[in-house]
Amino acid sequence: MSNQKPSIPKGTRDFDPAVMDKRNFILDTIKTVYQNFGFQQLETPAFENLSVLTGKYGEEGDQLMFKVLNNGDYLKKIKEEDIQEGARSLSFKLCDRALRYDLTVPFARFVAMNHNELVMPFKRFQIQPVWRADRPQRGRYREFYQCDADVVGTDSLICEAEIIVMIHDVFKKLNISDYDVKINNRKILSGFAEILNAGDKESDLFVAIDKLDKISIDKVLEELSNKGFDSSSFDKLKEIFSIKGREVISQLTQLFSESEIGMKGVNELQEIINYTKALGLKQVNIKIDTTLARGLSYYTGAIFEVKVNNTPIGSVSGGGRYDNLTALFGLPDMSGVGFSFGVDRLYDVMVELDLFPKEVINGTKILITNFDSESEAHALGLMTQLRKNGISTEIYPVAAKMKKQFNYANKKQIPFVMMVGEDEITSGKYTLKNMKTGEQNTYAIDEIIQTFI
Repeated sequence: MSNQKPSIPKGTRDFDPAVMDKRNFILDTIKTVYQNFGFQQLETPAFENLSVLTGKYGEEGDQLMFKVLNNGDYLKKIKEEDIQEGARSLSFKLCDRALRYDLTVPFARFVAMNHNELVMPFKRFQIQPVWRADRPQRGRYREFYQCDADVVGTDSLICEAEIIVMIHDVFKKLNISDYDVKINNRKILSGFAEILNAGDKESDLFVAIDKLDKISIDKVLEELSNKGFDSSSFDKLKEIFSIKGREVISQLTQLFSESEIGMKGVNELQEIINYTKALGLKQVNIKIDTTLARGLSYYTGAIFEVKVNNTPIGSVSGGGRYDNLTALFGLPDMSGVGFSFGVDRLYDVMVELDLFPKEVINGTKILITNFDSESEAHALGLMTQLRKNGISTEIYPVAAKMKKQFNYANKKQIPFVMMVGEDEITSGKYTLKNMKTGEQNTYAIDEIIQTFI
């Protein structure tokens, strides 16, 4: 048997220590902001019962789930007619579980199971990987992390405003300045459907509109025509798509003079913007986008999407208000709103724009040399002192020549080497070499500790 070349599945990645330092910089920044706004951390299992996930993300979402084969003889109950129904139907008979597609639906399941013990409104954040059987491309992976924050148990629009402020706070800490927070409301989209006399085809309209940033208006209209939309309404639809600029609210108010649901969406948008101003946020990055639909079917109110400008990478954050999600699990009347950062896309954006600070590397600060058994024994005690004072330290594990140990420090980007030889042990003064500048001086161990803490 020939040796097989090792590989990993498409759409997944390994993260070496240097990359992990940068990823943790992003994750720690997001976590700090979430906690500052009163959110508490939650984790849920990597896989859920398929019944929990199915039907929550629209038809496309159901197709993109990674399903988990049942244990044991999973073909035992399969009949010939099951096979004839096709692979998609068959997969639901072979699999009772699936890897989670997002963090929101598992969160709704958790709330439904534990609502009697939770303090409402319940504010949670969750930072875990999710899986989607998507076509891999730059900025789109099959395994990726989401960083969710949700509030359930209140319909206050202060929550939407705080989400927008949190997005701005995270980006400020990450030094990202040129971005747009696009905001819309599903009620506005429902108003569009009402105006077009297409109330029974809302879902098709939303899915088509959501593709406007990827395909042309003509292609969207062609898709709607194939879905049974009357082409006589397309002029009105083009007029709707053209609504933008500073006068969006007034244009929408005129448009929805006879649409109660549409007008309610406009009023909610205006109220959210008023709250963000009250929270001290300037409106530079907020853009009302009436063509923003977001594909997930559970949104019922405000929806968000964030794009960093001047990069080829897609949206790095998104979310919205959902009023009925927990009702799917037997808990009605539990309104919630939430959003998520895609840490993988944020990472790609920060690499693209060269935004990571140089000091983000969190590796070893000091390497202690090892020349012989006597210096090794002495160095172990010094290393323990340094570590007890929070200074990341390691010793070269075997006795070796100076050049080899210096090369090791340079390859690992360890900034300082502490030399412990016979003279240093006798004097109690240790030579500390700055590996970047080449400068070296002698210090007592207490002086070295004071320098680094």
